[in-house]
Amino acid sequence: MSTLLSVDKLEIRTPGRTLVSDISFSIAAGERIGLIGESGSGKSLTALAVLGLLPEAMRVGGSILLDGHQVIGARDRDLVPLRGASIAAVFQEPMTALDPLMRIGHQVGEVVRRRATRDGTACGREEVSQRVLALLERVALPEAHRIARAFPHEISGGQRQRAAIAMALACRPKLLIADEPTTALDVTTQMEILKLLEGLVRHEAMGLLFISHDLPVVASVATRALVMRHGRLIEEGPVATLFDQPSHPYTKSLVAAARAFDTALEMAP
Repeated sequence: MSTLLSVDKLEIRTPGRTLVSDISFSIAAGERIGLIGESGSGKSLTALAVLGLLPEAMRVGGSILLDGHQVIGARDRDLVPLRGASIAAVFQEPMTALDPLMRIGHQVGEVVRRRATRDGTACGREEVSQRVLALLERVALPEAHRIARAFPHEISGGQRQRAAIAMALACRPKLLIADEPTTALDVTTQMEILKLLEGLVRHEAMGLLFISHDLPVVASVATRALVMRHGRLIEEGPVATLFDQPSHPYTKSLVAAARAFDTALEMAP
């Protein structure tokens, strides 16, 4: 399989402080990788570095090759063509990712039009509308016509996240970054979104970088996992191995906490 993303010795600094240090990993086409760690471990900073969206005050070292293009040191205008075609992202809180003043259909439609323009093809209003409805149905949104006409505040959190996923799919990316996409959702909706993401990524043969603080959540969508703590990678390997034979004390504590939580749920009346 071809390599979509190659991160080598990534370092992220602010004046007087190193936030991420010596991070190296790669993702191949169709590969599903989980990035696990507590809040402040550097997971989201790593994702923003891959997207080329870190704040200007931060300094970045090392190498990030995305679809054959060097991200570190590149001008933003040179990275714009990669966003969407090579990589797309779904973030934790869809209410901040969606424009509150635009109907859902218009927001998904804007992505459809931009992708068509990038491909050099014409896309009329009727065709855009049909593609929008097809994308909303693809992410299992009920009553796609109603959702398309709704504003973000008029639908549920789970429906907003599905709409955000539809926008990412409209880009037709080779690599999808999902940064804590289920944290703000209830348990039932969370499992529905995880199942949806896993199925879509597998069907489209996209690479996936799934970021979470929850090892069992990562295990439901990823085949390999990287564990971060204090800005460093401390352990990596197949998800099953990390569950059954964790070697680092921190990973062992994550596994123990997950098992204790499952036991508590089983014992609950």
